[in-house]
Amino acid sequence: MDVFSRTFLPAAAEAGLAVQTVSRHMPVFRRCVGSGDATILVTRCSRPDRPVTGDYLLLLTHRRLVITQQTRLLHRLRLHLNTELRELSNVTWSPDPRLQSVEMAATAIDGIRERFLIRTSHPKQVWQLDALLNHAFRTRLRVPRERILATIGDASAAARPNAFRPAVVS
Repeated sequence: MDVFSRTFLPAAAEAGLAVQTVSRHMPVFRRCVGSGDATILVTRCSRPDRPVTGDYLLLLTHRRLVITQQTRLLHRLRLHLNTELRELSNVTWSPDPRLQSVEMAATAIDGIRERFLIRTSHPKQVWQLDALLNHAFRTRLRVPRERILATIGDASAAARPNAFRPAVVS
């Protein structure tokens, strides 16, 4: 059994997800997450700005955030978001123990701001969820590095071919 399976199944059980739900979403998660990536969190969530669009399932690993959506009427499953954590920007979350929920928001690489509401069954779970998100997004923060895809510019004189230099005639 690989690392993903060993960590995903206990996290899904801890979240109280039904076996049918887990088995339905597992093929989508398998395509998105590598076998060596450990699961941090699996939970149901909703979108506060679109409450009628369907049910969402959030998977957070050490490297990726994957969110699937199941439509209410036809129960069709589709991938909503699949991104590496380092490609997310402006990740925020606000725990609210009174409402037993955490609202999480992040801006994806395409510039779209995504907001999700995660409900818990107990106020203590709000703080556990806060600690998990803190571990994933703050303590494992990667320093943004500039990625050079290609450079355009003059080549140095030593690198220029000799064919373009004028020949000396004696």
